Amino acid sequence: MWWMMNETGGNYCSKKSDDLCSKVCGQESSQVSGMSRIRCILRGLDVKTYIFLFAVIPMCIFGIYLHGQKISYFLRPLWEKPPKPFHVIPHYYNQNVTMENLCKLHGWGVREFPRRVYDAVLFSNEIEILNLRWRELYPYVNEFVLLESNSTFTGLPKPLVFKSNRHEFDFAEPRLTYGTIGGRFRKGENPFVEEAYQRVALDQLLRIAGITDDDLLIMSDVDEIPSAHTINLLRWCDEIPEILHLQLKNYLYSFEFRLDDKSWRASVHRYQTGKTRYAHYRQSDILLADSGWHCSFCFRRISDFVFKMKAYSHYDRVRFSHYLNPDRIQKVICTGADLFDMLPEEYTFKEIIGKMGPIPHSYSAVHLPAYLLENADKYKFLLPGNCMRER
Repeated sequence: MWWMMNETGGNYCSKKSDDLCSKVCGQESSQVSGMSRIRCILRGLDVKTYIFLFAVIPMCIFGIYLHGQKISYFLRPLWEKPPKPFHVIPHYYNQNVTMENLCKLHGWGVREFPRRVYDAVLFSNEIEILNLRWRELYPYVNEFVLLESNSTFTGLPKPLVFKSNRHEFDFAEPRLTYGTIGGRFRKGENPFVEEAYQRVALDQLLRIAGITDDDLLIMSDVDEIPSAHTINLLRWCDEIPEILHLQLKNYLYSFEFRLDDKSWRASVHRYQTGKTRYAHYRQSDILLADSGWHCSFCFRRISDFVFKMKAYSHYDRVRFSHYLNPDRIQKVICTGADLFDMLPEEYTFKEIIGKMGPIPHSYSAVHLPAYLLENADKYKFLLPGNCMRER
């Protein structure tokens, strides 16, 4: 009888079964393989559980793979606080106001003669922007210092673009100190290491150029352009801060897409031998408002976009090869979208949400570099309404 079998330790299973699952109910369960146990467990799952295991979870994993960077940027306010606010100095300027009064408005005295000014840059391939920069600053810069490498920050070989186009800068030749440096071509190295290596070399080139104590040194990338009147103010005014960051209007692709006023990495230093080091990070808490323009990825040709995307320190943002597709890049330029399909790098949810989506078009070309407007036909691609690029 069945109750007798149960009492005597038989292999009876109270649940009817005609397959392998019956074995787990009795003494033979210890002999069942792990795979068999899994099959047995899966037989007991309903359809909803199958959908969850084999559809929902894989889709979530794939979504995180595709959009993990976006998720990380969106959640940034949870673990990272905004940096310490700058002390912003209001910027006064009108061409009809005397320099004595302008210096006084800023709380500074006026000098009997202006300081010498050195403008130093690391150069990659930004020929058009370099021309705008030097034309804007030419009246007030005593020496242009340019260092060029045959390597990108990511260790890729590159031609000496400035050297090949040096004839376009004959106007600056009497004031130019030009140097080259060989790349180290370390594959897999953090790009910021190569960048730091080149900045140290630029320090040496500045000394060759003859910079001395209390000369003004402009530290900024090629596309971070101080306005001429800003540099003229700083060279004439006495008692200015030893290190002063410049707040620049932030543009993307051209002067049609104004992002914000949060570009601050450009700086001006009163040079001190043995102390001043060329760098591109925050070095003081003082910021001079409305001091120029930062035009990032402002290239004439699609090929230059592709080159920079692969060459600069944030190459890790190129997560998928289709980001480098010329047709995609052209579409992004005309819509004001993000080349790397990233969310805004902000520190509050309000600012992130407020900046999501394409940058609004701007149709203002007021207070742009003078040489740009005087040569509008040549630099048409940088003006509103001209988003199409050469290949």
